[in-house]
Amino acid sequence: MSDDRFDGNGFDGNGFDENDELYGIDPDREDEPRDLGAEGVGDLSPFAGAVPDELDEDDAEFQPLADAVFGQLLERLGEGQPQPRLEPTRRAVELLGDPHRAYPIIHVTGTNGKTSTSRIIESILRAYGLRTGLMTSPHLRRVNERIVIDGRPISNRSLAATWDDIEPYVRLVDVDLQAAGEPRLTYFEALTVLAFAAFADAPVDVAVIEVGLGGEWDSTNVADGQVAVFAPIDLDHTQRLGSTIEAIARTKSGIIKPAARVVSAVQRPEAEAVLRAAAEHNEAPIAIEGEGFAVESSAIAVGGQLISVRGLAETYRDLFLPLFGEHQAHNAALAIAAVESFLGDGTQPLVGDLLAEGLGGATSPGRLQIVGTEPTVIVDAAHNPHGAAALASAISTAFGFSELAIVVGVLADKDAAGILTALAGIASRFIVTQSTDERALPAADLARVATATGVDTVSVPALADAVAAARSWAAEGEGRGVLVTGSITLIGAVLDLAAADGWAVGSAT
Repeated sequence: MSDDRFDGNGFDGNGFDENDELYGIDPDREDEPRDLGAEGVGDLSPFAGAVPDELDEDDAEFQPLADAVFGQLLERLGEGQPQPRLEPTRRAVELLGDPHRAYPIIHVTGTNGKTSTSRIIESILRAYGLRTGLMTSPHLRRVNERIVIDGRPISNRSLAATWDDIEPYVRLVDVDLQAAGEPRLTYFEALTVLAFAAFADAPVDVAVIEVGLGGEWDSTNVADGQVAVFAPIDLDHTQRLGSTIEAIARTKSGIIKPAARVVSAVQRPEAEAVLRAAAEHNEAPIAIEGEGFAVESSAIAVGGQLISVRGLAETYRDLFLPLFGEHQAHNAALAIAAVESFLGDGTQPLVGDLLAEGLGGATSPGRLQIVGTEPTVIVDAAHNPHGAAALASAISTAFGFSELAIVVGVLADKDAAGILTALAGIASRFIVTQSTDERALPAADLARVATATGVDTVSVPALADAVAAARSWAAEGEGRGVLVTGSITLIGAVLDLAAADGWAVGSAT
């Protein structure tokens, strides 16, 4: 495996922005990709917010067509090999009549938290009665999850029909690219065109678009966002985006368009300076957390937390957010500022009841998600040290475990030592494992890193066995729990296990 072929994943976190960790993509091959999951997850707990397990009866018959579309996408260069270019995507949408210009856009980037922030923004907008589009990456189980219309993943029928509509134009661009000696449209480029077309066809009133990687040359950046949103920026994807916070911030700042409104989470000084300069250059007003808006308080509540947020136009008190962790409170504050910027240029307060409805309906699958009880099993796809630190803090404050077994598996191009060090303070034991992703760090290698943290470590290469061992251990003691983390591939596979075995109501066996 050649590290310069791909860049690892970023997860939004709650550490879950792992854009190039699409299930089953071998970064060294374009043929015979493997999809490790095509079914929904099911609502395994009151806090799950997962992908529905049951397809609508009328839509189930179109599953083979949707699977065929996914298969065609997987034949393209995978997300581990992003191409730093915009012109092919721009040409494709131009041939389609520029569907991305049929609705306003809120564009979201960052290193950790951007998927959660995007989901909260979309939920608030939908509470206002707007028909929404939401594009996020990656998916947990089905590619449909990446294109959400009015709160629901795109149907199999619509996915297949939209692809049929755009595929001839995609093929035209492919031919021109190959004639010029360039790779044809990549998986993510084609998916971006598909999402833009699906939103125009719906039609939607507004689309919330999560950047795939970086910003400046990400294919989603052919669109001009009326609001540019920046989640926390940290080191990740360094081979693609740069080895410093300043360089990464410069690439991400490329989503700021002339006269757009900009809202940002608290950033490191070097990142903040870059964002401020980009905003000034584009004559775009900018509001940064702490100065323009802030989380005033947060308190643990059943199923989530109660937060009070000082927004751009008003202070909103005692709002229920059904997501765990202080970082999610900050994601919610960022989302509120983004919606204020979109609906009233940051000067009009949001309607209290509608804001409460939007926050109360927010979900963030795979992020501090409870997927099992008796014993409690939590999944979170933290994939870098920053996300892992946020996860450790959230577990400590939101859950009362006396002991915690952490099942962890990471990709070879990730900072395994940094991740494990961040988690060591909450771990009673590490059970290290690996996913079936070709980029997974072997469990034996990860075990050596874990042992160096001083935490008792067991290596169990087979994921199902690792989770079973953790659940059995947890069932033996009062107040014990299980956390699974480190990779979105790992999380998707665990959701498969949870759905199949009924952990939410079952036992440890």
